[in-house]
Amino acid sequence: MNVSTDIDTIDFDEQAAAFKALADPTRLRVLHILAGGEHCVCEIQNHFEAIPQNLLSHHLRVLKEAGLVSAEKRGRWVYYHLNRQRLKELRAAIPSGRGKKKRLCSCRVGPAGRPMGGGR
Repeated sequence: MNVSTDIDTIDFDEQAAAFKALADPTRLRVLHILAGGEHCVCEIQNHFEAIPQNLLSHHLRVLKEAGLVSAEKRGRWVYYHLNRQRLKELRAAIPSGRGKKKRLCSCRVGPAGRPMGGGR
């Protein structure tokens, strides 16, 4: 995964899919739970009153497919933990507005490269 700020090297489809996985309150809550360390499904389930385990498993699968969490099977149980590197990459994908100086649109540049008046 490339986290470059060069717009030509960012995989926007991949980033959008991960942000889509985050666009759900249950999945965000799961990430907050996992921020405290790894948990099995039954431990995560204890944080939710009205969500059946099969629906929670669906949310965990979406997070796993987006690369936001990893899973490890130990005996009968599957333990989940955050993929901190992937979360770091997503943070880097959000433009900060810092860095390169804003350039004028070519339609607003007059002779000698100076800004032209008028327009917006």
